[in-house]
Amino acid sequence: MDEQDRQLLLQTFAAEVEENLAAFEQGLVALEARPDDAERLNAVFRVAHTLKGAAATVGLRGLAEVAHALEELLERMREKAVPVDVPRVTLLLQAADLLRETAARALAGEAQPPPAPLMARLAAAAQGAQAELATPSGAEIVGGARARAGRTLRVDVERLDRMLDLSGEIAIARGRLTELLERGSASREAALEAHREADRLYLDLQELIMKVRMVPVGPLFLQQLRTVRDLAVAAGKKVRLVIEGDDVELDTSMMERVRDPLIHLVRNAVAHGIEAPEQRRAKGKEPTGRVLLQAFHEGSSIAIRVRDDGRGLDRARILEVARARGLLPAGASPGDEELAQLIFHPGFTTAGQVTELSGRGVGMDVVRKNVEALRGTVAVESAEGEGTAVTLRLPLTLAIIQGFGVAVGDEAFVLPLDSVIECVEIPQDERRPDAHSGILNLRGGALPFVRLREFLGVPGAPPSRESVVVVRHGDALAGLAVDSLLGESQVVVKPLGHLFREVPGVSGCTIFGSGRIALILDVPVILAAAVERGSAAASSTPSEAGAHEAPPPPLP
Repeated sequence: MDEQDRQLLLQTFAAEVEENLAAFEQGLVALEARPDDAERLNAVFRVAHTLKGAAATVGLRGLAEVAHALEELLERMREKAVPVDVPRVTLLLQAADLLRETAARALAGEAQPPPAPLMARLAAAAQGAQAELATPSGAEIVGGARARAGRTLRVDVERLDRMLDLSGEIAIARGRLTELLERGSASREAALEAHREADRLYLDLQELIMKVRMVPVGPLFLQQLRTVRDLAVAAGKKVRLVIEGDDVELDTSMMERVRDPLIHLVRNAVAHGIEAPEQRRAKGKEPTGRVLLQAFHEGSSIAIRVRDDGRGLDRARILEVARARGLLPAGASPGDEELAQLIFHPGFTTAGQVTELSGRGVGMDVVRKNVEALRGTVAVESAEGEGTAVTLRLPLTLAIIQGFGVAVGDEAFVLPLDSVIECVEIPQDERRPDAHSGILNLRGGALPFVRLREFLGVPGAPPSRESVVVVRHGDALAGLAVDSLLGESQVVVKPLGHLFREVPGVSGCTIFGSGRIALILDVPVILAAAVERGSAAASSTPSEAGAHEAPPPPLP
């Protein structure tokens, strides 16, 4: 076998080893709940045997030896010579982590001999020894190695055939249109009809490609079985994970980026939400807590919800920490939504001490930042003593979006259409051209708005006529004042370069059909920043506000 064939074989092995290890982990977690399930034990054994054979085929002897040791322990379990208990399942899961890490390093060209301590522990466990079968610490659970899956995607052959057919039809349509344009004698109607035919085929191909990119969230949800199991063991709790909507599909580019927020939410539900068994019994609850992981469609978005039946948010404790950190003025009494948003501040935690599982105030901040980077939103609902639900609302895809174009000065911008409600004009008697923000009377209700010109630092004075694009901000409405409206269009999202990735309020860019470049605005970030500026201005005296008001950031 030459080197090129070997690399192709290793790529296939890399994809299959992650799938097999995921199935191995899920089978072990299910087996731990039902130790007498012989069929489940046989299925786990078969996965270990497959891993051993695959590793030997590609010449990774170290992996094959570890997989053989797993096989030996599982065979002893099948013979009922040793029990299926928590310590042995934990050891097998630790071995799976090591297999994953060893595979990643071996595929990178690093020599990885089988680790002697782990092999010794597996052999001892297979012989019935109880030594060195302690459960892992919280740090090992949370920080266990998990190799990221390669950027590969399995596609149905029928879909590939249809994509090939469409590509051929597009080539024919383009040839016809080119011939009509080169002849010059063709009628305008004939050329337009040929263009429409090519455009229809292109849209069909685009829709098919988008469908190919969509993958079910089930595998991502099933990975949380291991997370819940390990955290519950470390915390001395009993927790059951319930999964709903695992067939809902999400763009493959978003799947990896939503993994970390999901892990943080599940960790918080187990570490902070679910009570210890004795506490649950005292409250009249079942000793085993329940964490629901749910996915469903909501309009043009997909919603992922993590709900627990634990203690709920401690309103008094959150207020105490928020006031101590200066996040709330003395005497303020925020509503439920505002109170819930406090937990997303960097470093915010209600834990009395830092443990291996929680207490650093990092998780929820990561959730909000990652979700907003995906042009999504986070909502929190909680009832004291009944539990908490955190809902992530995400766009179905990041590659192509329906956008609404606006112009400010000589610059063009795009707002995601799913956040736009309507457009209204600012009445002349309500205009304040020198103000950064204002309030508009919208059918008898107050609509706060922010001027994009001032927020983004676009030079020049606003025109005599301004429009306000009404957008949804959480459960409320807000407005963005712009110079002119460019209308709705489908835009292809292009990523920003490293130099511009930290620019607040900008999530990407696109190119219009005219060749004009436009920045895609991050509506939640802009409105949140505007609220913070307004709060800072309101907390200072008028003279201080005038003396210390900082100019808006310049547009890059």
